[in-house]
Amino acid sequence: MSDKRKIRVGITQGDINGIGYEVILKTFATQEMFEICTPVIYGSPKAAAYHRKTLDLDVAYNAIEHINEAEEGKLNIINCNDDDLHIELGNATKEAGRAAFEALEEAVKDYREGNIDVIVTAPINKSTIQNEEFHFPGHTEYLQECCEEECKSLMLLCSDDIRVAVATSHLPLRDVPAAITPELIEEKIAILNRSLIEDFNIDAPKIAVLSLNPHAGDNGLLGSEEIEIISPSIKKMNDENEIFCYGPFAVDGFMGSGNFCRFDAILAMYHDQGLAPLKALGMNNGINFTAGLPIIRTSPAHGVAYDIAGKGVADENSFRQAIYAAIDIYRNRNFYNNARRHPLRKLYYEKRDDSNRLNLQQSDNELAE
Repeated sequence: MSDKRKIRVGITQGDINGIGYEVILKTFATQEMFEICTPVIYGSPKAAAYHRKTLDLDVAYNAIEHINEAEEGKLNIINCNDDDLHIELGNATKEAGRAAFEALEEAVKDYREGNIDVIVTAPINKSTIQNEEFHFPGHTEYLQECCEEECKSLMLLCSDDIRVAVATSHLPLRDVPAAITPELIEEKIAILNRSLIEDFNIDAPKIAVLSLNPHAGDNGLLGSEEIEIISPSIKKMNDENEIFCYGPFAVDGFMGSGNFCRFDAILAMYHDQGLAPLKALGMNNGINFTAGLPIIRTSPAHGVAYDIAGKGVADENSFRQAIYAAIDIYRNRNFYNNARRHPLRKLYYEKRDDSNRLNLQQSDNELAE
C-alpha cells in the first residue's frame, strides 16, 4: 500500500438475495468508516440500488468500472455483473451464485495485482455458487487454491478476545475421525501459532487443543484418537517446535468452566465443535479470518440469512468488525515484517521462561480429573 492513500478494502457482494448489501450499506452509513479505509465493493450498482431502495437507506455510492477510479471518502462499487441481473430476495438462485462468484473472482484479481490491500467477503450460498471455476466448500478453500505459492489455510473465528480455529472445516461429520491425523494436527497448530504472532501481535501465544471424543476419550473408553494422535501431536509441537499448546481438553468442561479465557486461541477438531460455542458467546461480534495465506480475508460470522433478507432487521456489527479485523491484521502483519527486515545477529544465548507452561500443565491435569 502506498503511504499516500488509505487502506483499500475490497468487499465482495456475496449472495444478492441475502443480507449482504444490507450489512454493507448499514456499515458505511456513518462517515467515520471512511476515515480508516477506502471501501471498494465488487458487485453490482443495480443490486446495491435495489437493496438501498427496498430498505430505504440513505447511503450514497460511487459507481466505477475500474479500481483506479476509486475515490477516498466514498463507497465505491465496481460493476462485475450483467446489468439485467435479477434479484429474488430470500431465494437461492444460480444467477445469484454466479453473481457472487464473478465479484469474488474480480476482487482476488485486483488483490493479486496490488490494487487492494485486504478482502472482506459478504456471505455466499455455498450451493448456488458452485460452477466449473468454483468447486470448493467455501471461501477458505477457494482462496487457498488462488495462492500462487504452496500454502495451507486455517479457518479462524474471532469474537472479542476468543479465537477458535478448526482442524477440519467444511467436512461431513462422518469423515472427521479419519481426517484427524498427526500431520493435520501439527500443521494446524503451527499455522495458528504463526498467525497469532504475525497477525494478532501476540508474543508466545498459548493454544488450547480440544478433544475429538466426549470426556477426552476417557482413557480410551470412548475413543482412542486422544491417546494415539492428539496428545502425541501436542507433545511434539511443545518439545520440538517450542509452541505453547495444551490439551486435549474435553469440550463441555473446558467451555463451561471458563478456562477458554486463559488461552489466546483454541483449536477445535471440527466445524460445529468450535463455532457453536463461539457464536453462542458472541454472534454479533464474530468474524471469520482465513489464516495461513498471504491474502488477508475476513468475513462476518453469519450466513446469507434468507429469512430476514429485505426486512431491514439485519445487524451489521459483525460485518463492521470484519472490516476492523482486516485492517488490524494488515497493520500487524506489516509491523511484524518491517520489524524483522534487518535483524541483528544474536550475541547471547536466550533462555526461555517456561513458568506459564508449568502452570498451565498443572491446570491440564486438574481438568482431566
